[in-house]
Amino acid sequence: MAGETMRRNLQSRGAPARDAGGMNALLYGLVVLIWGTTWIALKWQLGPVPISLSIAYRFGLAALVLFAWLAWRRQLVVPRGRALTWVLAQGLCLFCLNFVCFLNASQTLASGLVAVVFSSSALWNALLARVVHGRSIAPQVLGGGALGLAGLTLLFWPEIAGQQASAATLTGLAWALAGTLCFSTGNLLSAALQGQGLKPVQTNAWGMAVGTAILLGYALVAGLPFTFDSSERYVWALLYLAIPGSVIGFTAYLTLVGRLGPERAAYSTVLFPVVALNVSAWVEGYQWTAPALAGLVLVMAGNVLVFRKKPVALPAAPSPQPRVGA
Repeated sequence: MAGETMRRNLQSRGAPARDAGGMNALLYGLVVLIWGTTWIALKWQLGPVPISLSIAYRFGLAALVLFAWLAWRRQLVVPRGRALTWVLAQGLCLFCLNFVCFLNASQTLASGLVAVVFSSSALWNALLARVVHGRSIAPQVLGGGALGLAGLTLLFWPEIAGQQASAATLTGLAWALAGTLCFSTGNLLSAALQGQGLKPVQTNAWGMAVGTAILLGYALVAGLPFTFDSSERYVWALLYLAIPGSVIGFTAYLTLVGRLGPERAAYSTVLFPVVALNVSAWVEGYQWTAPALAGLVLVMAGNVLVFRKKPVALPAAPSPQPRVGA
């Protein structure tokens, strides 16, 4: 009887864990697939519109959609006190400086090198979480992150090897590293806000509005022309970046930050370039090579290592009690 009761208790505990695991897998897959394909839309936005304005249009539209959704669901909350400060900082780091830094880095660095630097965010998230919150760094996260970086290096080795060492390259690396740190800081701010009971969909709306205001203010001060490209390609790219890329992508990703922790959620950044290369093979004729395939194996091995769970020891079954008497 005791063994049967224990079995039922273990089953009842396992059901919520399986449900949570299924939701985490869904969110993780959404983030990787959506953000792994946004590079096409970003490429289509290059043209007569200044980059900072294109980013502002993206997050401005996304913020409007999120505010409308929250108002309809009656979940619109105005952050106050410390939460307001954190939301402002998140908007600055995650929805403004992050993109400005990486766009500046892309002007002097090969895209493959930018991808490798950005994918180090899994390691930066773990380190910052240790420094700021005192979280222990899981060895499998460090090992998986290192495997992922090694795999991406192999994937993009032709681009990286062709990068000329120069002052411009060092400047580009500094921009890329700054963008990665802004991204990681935004991750930790989101985790802190979720710890106060605020949902990512709520803080993202305000954060994107803050990022939009800063970018528009910069464009005004810099004297950039407030133009808009009404071509079909630009408009569709803007809609894809704003709705799937921002409303869904950032909400799903930051929800993962709260559910998995910043360090495990950030490993998805290692998988974005893999999806992008597969799309490129279909759209642009990218050719897979032996080193690239080896890099893909390392990336996937790192993913398995990051999410590997320690075996849980089950409580021992009670030993049968000896009978007394005949």
